[in-house]
Amino acid sequence: MDVKNKKGFRKTKIAIISLVSILLISVVGFFIYASDYYRAEDIAIEVMQGNLNIEVVDNLTILSPAIPSDTALIFYPGAKVEHIAYLPILKKLTEKGITCVLVEMPFNMAIFDSDAAEDVFEKLPEIKNWYIGGHSMGGAMASSYAAKNKDKIEGLILLGAYVYGDYPAEKALTVYGTFNSNLEKHIDYTENIVIIEGGNHAQFGNYGEQKGDPKATISAEEQQNITVEAILNFIQNFTDSE
Repeated sequence: MDVKNKKGFRKTKIAIISLVSILLISVVGFFIYASDYYRAEDIAIEVMQGNLNIEVVDNLTILSPAIPSDTALIFYPGAKVEHIAYLPILKKLTEKGITCVLVEMPFNMAIFDSDAAEDVFEKLPEIKNWYIGGHSMGGAMASSYAAKNKDKIEGLILLGAYVYGDYPAEKALTVYGTFNSNLEKHIDYTENIVIIEGGNHAQFGNYGEQKGDPKATISAEEQQNITVEAILNFIQNFTDSE
């Protein structure tokens, strides 16, 4: 091998080593980032452990009401939040007769599986009226799915999120707290908006305080009760219009 070829080989070798090193650093960095997520509080863990009407099927946690229902909500968690943190609010909905399907996302981020709802429908053939929703990034990804699958979804429910994609605002419910008002700059519609006085971003779930989120002046339970009432009214309006 002549000097010129040796230099070329050395440069190629250095480039490959550099590329592999960057890739490894990126992968390790991502796993470190993904492993630092918000854990569910004890109240959510207690719901998981003490509710006989909860069934776990693959990445789905299914909450069934005492009386079988033909209406269900598929729920996408917020980014970097342990999915079971949303069991308390979904349990409240289930107690009002709504079947809820909570989706566990890869790396706790819905952006990696926005079409996760596709795996839900066939598992619950008795459901006739499907709604999809989510919190924060989960809401954005639920909105993205609904926009692409309008024929499968009756309505969209967004908590601390806004309509993302081509989905009709009149078929979407947007709920957020007054301490999460930064969402307003993204909301260019006026239909079905519920603003919770004293509510913040994190209290739709039970995972503690979220970095950068102002402290709410109402309890998580109160914020969730108001949200459940808004969701039930939204779904009832669809039922009455049929």
